Amino acid sequence: MNAQYKKGVLELCVLSLLKQRDCYGYEISDSLSKRIDIADGTVYPILRKLKSDGLLTTYLQEESGGPPRKYYSITKLGREIYERDRAEYLQFAQAIRTLLEDQPDDKA
Repeated sequence: MNAQYKKGVLELCVLSLLKQRDCYGYEISDSLSKRIDIADGTVYPILRKLKSDGLLTTYLQEESGGPPRKYYSITKLGREIYERDRAEYLQFAQAIRTLLEDQPDDKA
């Protein structure tokens, strides 16, 4: 898949996962990589940016038998941005789908 297609929606995908529940970085990366072909390490810069933008917060949680994990949680602003961007993306995706499906077959 074209890398530019993915690049434009990965932030939205991360916010979508975190809207459902708090997760740690590897969980987010693993969940996305099951749906979208992404390189290792792709998610962490996105998480840092979203946190820097005030859309996420972090906290450490002790895990039995291991070191604490850094969990990401979506903020109120993050939820608002997610809802806005989701609506815009779905509208855009539908317009593109309509455009591509309405094209006459080129059989020349």
